[in-house]
Amino acid sequence: MLILGLDPSLSCTGWGVIRAEGSRLSHIANGQIATSAKAPMADRLALLHAGISKVIADHSPDRAACEEVFVNENPQSTLKLAQARGSVLAACGAAGLTVNEHAARLVKKAVVGTGGADKQQVAAMVKVLLPGVSLAGTDAADALAVAIADAHLGRAI
Repeated sequence: MLILGLDPSLSCTGWGVIRAEGSRLSHIANGQIATSAKAPMADRLALLHAGISKVIADHSPDRAACEEVFVNENPQSTLKLAQARGSVLAACGAAGLTVNEHAARLVKKAVVGTGGADKQQVAAMVKVLLPGVSLAGTDAADALAVAIADAHLGRAI
């Protein structure tokens, strides 16, 4: 089974594809889709949609997994995150993918062992769980962590 992990953000959305064969996991690909803060919102969302659509077309995942939205103290930040997430999820929906959603703390706990892990700890554990992986950045590492967590947790969903 190929799983597409997603870490949506308006500034830089991370993605990662893994193969899950029972409890054995292997890395397929990972990357990041960055948008310019100076670009109009519609253009940024279109770029995210097109980028994830291309990833789906290139790798043909069986399902996707995405972090659930969380509420920031700044309502504007929460709204921008939700819009980016909607664009990414729409690309998955247009491709007919089932999307499992997981809380960020649950992903961190599944991959690192603690829900309060920072980005560096997540990236380090992704490298342990997917030996030889070359990470495109911390957002890509987070997306791979979502895919890894989904490989373990997604069966029950």
